[in-house]
Amino acid sequence: MENTENKIKITLDGKTIYARKGSTIVEAARENGIYIPTLCHFEGADPKACCRICTVKINNRFMTSCTTPVSEGMEIENNTEEINDLRKSIVELLFVSGNHFCPTCEKSGNCELQALAYRFKMLVPRFPFSFPRKEVDASNPKIVKEQNRCILCKRCIKTIRDEEGRHYFAYKNRGQHLEVVLDPVLGADMPDELAKKAMENCPTGSILYKGKGFEQPIGTRKYDNQPIGSEIENQS
Repeated sequence: MENTENKIKITLDGKTIYARKGSTIVEAARENGIYIPTLCHFEGADPKACCRICTVKINNRFMTSCTTPVSEGMEIENNTEEINDLRKSIVELLFVSGNHFCPTCEKSGNCELQALAYRFKMLVPRFPFSFPRKEVDASNPKIVKEQNRCILCKRCIKTIRDEEGRHYFAYKNRGQHLEVVLDPVLGADMPDELAKKAMENCPTGSILYKGKGFEQPIGTRKYDNQPIGSEIENQS
């Protein structure tokens, strides 16, 4: 029997589950084997609700599940046609606002954005492609920063720091010109392990570690054989 001590009862998609006090909806869902998609959210880093793809409906209001704490008796809608279409539209917007050519990307098969497009059965986006002209910064000895694939999720900004807590990545410019850049001075001495971690933490192919390409064969990558979210759903 499940130990419900110090837990509160909530309802998610009509199913009664128990959640830790103080946990967010997305955390409670994962602990109960229910998948809520995320992109900007990264375990161990403060949630920012940048991408909105974790949106759920509570009392007929749309709210982000990565920033909303659970409360006793909360009734949450997650896996509905309306919410899944909203999430699909967000994925489509991210695709048309950048230049994502998956077959030529080193991150293909390990890319969370690509995996979400498959999960939500994206074919032709409902929005027109903007084909923006964005730069590829290959000036760093360890990292290629491909701005055409950046979705501005802040995961690299939040998680890639040196021993003194200084951020390697930061926002630059504002509005439609906003982009994430690598600090040229701090980045010049970036350790290999941290550069690899930056690539791993990036949900797309915007940050690539130099020197190795297609080291892991296509067909054997993380999402080649199982849809994103199945690792959570299969644990229940």
